Amino acid sequence: MARRRKHISPPREPRFGLSGKLLVLTTLFIMMAEVLIYVPSVANFRVNWLNDRLAAAHTAALVLDAAPSGMVPESLARQILSSIGARAVAMKTGQQRRLLAVSDMPQEIHRDFDMRDVSWVGAIVDAFHAMTDPRDYILRVIGPAPRGGEFVEIVIDNAPLQRAMLRFSWNILLLSLIISAITAALVYLALHYLFVRPMRRITANMVWFRADPEDFSRVMLASKREDEIGTTERELATMQRDLASMLHQKNRLAALGLAVSKINHDLRNLLASAQLVSDQLSTLPDPRVQRFAPKLVRALERAIAFCQSTLSYGRAQEPPPDRRMVGLESLVEEVRETLGLMEDSGIAWITAIERGIEVDADHDQLLRVLLNLARNAAQALESRAPNDPSRDQIRMTGRREGAVVVIEVSDTGPGLPPRAREHLFEAFQGSTRMGGSGLGLAIAAELVHAHGGEIRLIDGTIGATFQFSIPDRAVDLDAHRPERARA
Repeated sequence: MARRRKHISPPREPRFGLSGKLLVLTTLFIMMAEVLIYVPSVANFRVNWLNDRLAAAHTAALVLDAAPSGMVPESLARQILSSIGARAVAMKTGQQRRLLAVSDMPQEIHRDFDMRDVSWVGAIVDAFHAMTDPRDYILRVIGPAPRGGEFVEIVIDNAPLQRAMLRFSWNILLLSLIISAITAALVYLALHYLFVRPMRRITANMVWFRADPEDFSRVMLASKREDEIGTTERELATMQRDLASMLHQKNRLAALGLAVSKINHDLRNLLASAQLVSDQLSTLPDPRVQRFAPKLVRALERAIAFCQSTLSYGRAQEPPPDRRMVGLESLVEEVRETLGLMEDSGIAWITAIERGIEVDADHDQLLRVLLNLARNAAQALESRAPNDPSRDQIRMTGRREGAVVVIEVSDTGPGLPPRAREHLFEAFQGSTRMGGSGLGLAIAAELVHAHGGEIRLIDGTIGATFQFSIPDRAVDLDAHRPERARA
């Protein structure tokens, strides 16, 4: 049957894919890490730069302090200050504060920075202030003094420090960009091959499978990865196989329903004609005709009823059983006659049913259960023809266990293969015969369950043995209480 496939439009390509987002986020996070490294680095650079100036000032202070007062030429003092990069050098010893050297002393000191007590937060704040302040302000730096002095101080311009900090920042920026590019590329490639490519493969397979979910060749081929990606691939493949199998089964049901609906009308007409002929046969005086004509009429009536319901399993549910007490012996004999298993059939029919046993069941539905089970047994035995009654046998047993009637249908055939046992009572799954529909056991199980009973395959027997139980209906004591009271 031709299938109309729904048109599936190709997926729209995302403007910004997962790989692009991954690359941008990786670069952004690395740059954030570089910023976190740069902030204390630039503050530490400023502190070290000022320490270097103070160290040079220490040496100059020792030279200037050792010389007699006024004995240092002005040109030498200027040369010393130029090597330090300072405008003035002063030192405090005890209560005395001496200006050791001075060159172009400014009128105002804008900021002070005490190297003896530096906190990281203060150093960071002062560093960014010194680097971003557009003014060429004057800075006084205070540090420990040599030879027991209290402190030494220098007066410097901020401009050389600002230029040095900007050069340092530029070098850090270039180095950060290089490191970020290399790290981002390595992280991107690693994540791309570990996650992005498998996710693209899974996504592409899902889109491809969606176009034709009944094609088993489109099922995901899972990799051997043992992580979450591998688990996702295996679970997706399992889900796709189950979905494809379910759609195949549904299509088969749909095709079966369509085929039955096509032949139903003509088959009912043919059976109606056969029923008219059987009615005419029943008027003949031949004893043999009088014996078999009622059975033929009942069989035709039952076939017409089956045709009117097209296919009972294809409906939403079976009608509720119309239960009454049914003699099991006569029902089993009717099954045998329907199957045509007489003495000369080559298959032995053995019954072991308790005398007079009755089942609280729907006559037609119980007949269908027994007929399906017995027909399956007969077909299993016929598959190894020619048949021998001493070897090929069908056995029917029935017994009452309290309020439950237990019935067994067994044969001495080849038994059921493992594949059929896995889906024994599922439609289209339990058939072991070429051309079989696999509906017999499914219908039997549904009818038994409608009676509140159970059906199962008994293991460890020759051939196949099916056992099902039919419990009696519960007695409504309230309904019988007025009758007992009147009695």
